[in-house]
Amino acid sequence: MRHRIDGPADGEPLLLGPSVGTTARLWEAQVPELARRFRVVRYELPALGSVGELAEAVIGLADTLGIGAFHHAGVSLGGAIGAQLALTRPGRVRSLAMICSSARFGEPEGWHERARLVRARGTAPLLDAAARRWFAAGAGTSRAKELLDDLAGFDPETYAACCDALAAYDLRGSLAAIAAPTLIVAGREDPATPPAHARLLADGIPGASLVEISGAAHLATVDRPAQVTAALLAHLPPADGMRVRREVLGDAHVDRAVARTTAFTRDFQDFITRYAWGEIWTRPGLDRRTRSCVTLTALVAGGHLEELAMHARAALRNGLSPDEIGEVLLQSAVYCGVPAANAAFAVVQRVLEEPPSGA
Repeated sequence: MRHRIDGPADGEPLLLGPSVGTTARLWEAQVPELARRFRVVRYELPALGSVGELAEAVIGLADTLGIGAFHHAGVSLGGAIGAQLALTRPGRVRSLAMICSSARFGEPEGWHERARLVRARGTAPLLDAAARRWFAAGAGTSRAKELLDDLAGFDPETYAACCDALAAYDLRGSLAAIAAPTLIVAGREDPATPPAHARLLADGIPGASLVEISGAAHLATVDRPAQVTAALLAHLPPADGMRVRREVLGDAHVDRAVARTTAFTRDFQDFITRYAWGEIWTRPGLDRRTRSCVTLTALVAGGHLEELAMHARAALRNGLSPDEIGEVLLQSAVYCGVPAANAAFAVVQRVLEEPPSGA
């Protein structure tokens, strides 16, 4: 599956899906801002004849890239692929954004007719109608011209297969089963999937939010790039977990943990990054020194000596002195037991005797 990757390797994964007839260029305006926080993967559509097959191809791409759970945003058919993933692979989809998309894209025969036309004559007969459908302000901008050039050079069989997929797609009876946090974005001047389609999605998906963008036709990411980017950033969660994990535990430790990640352990690594480091360690109620004290005490109580060594190093990084760590262990001896504290003192002594990082 053709794709492009931008952003930090340790960023939360964000997969971006295209509309039929477009390439990864569709998201060009959004990538610079999104890639500051996320590992952005823009995929392109293969020649598969159902939305279910396309969704499974996305899962295959994610598996190949070592990605477990991910955020997904898609335009039109790309949005439909995201909805299918949220239904059939709910454990993989952290959040969903459907832009100028639908639960059903019209009568099947219209799509079958377009597929027959493209198989016979290529995509050239579609260009004029696509320009009117895609862009509210016309096709005069450089970005619009690039996208129309992409359509002109689009593989006819891939385009036709996507038409077959859209003909068979109908999620109107399944929207209530989508559990992922969902954003619906509509272009108010979109003739292909007008705002009524977006409202049906927002009404049918529990808890979904709806943003309607004026001056946007079917390719809202191009017509109104700043507004679409802002809507996505407001919808997507802050990606602080990995940053905080590195600040507390150090790059060397986190790099080793990431390097050891396997298909079996990646969901757990994702879990602790998002919840332990992105949710708890980022809360404002306690500073990091205090959180280190609490964490050391809990690890002594639980007898988790390997974790204790790691968090003793983290406590030093968070500004605790060896004497202050000793006070925490003495306090733990009273409430957690002398044997537990004895083992903890031995572990921390070895940490204190380690050579300085980089020596």
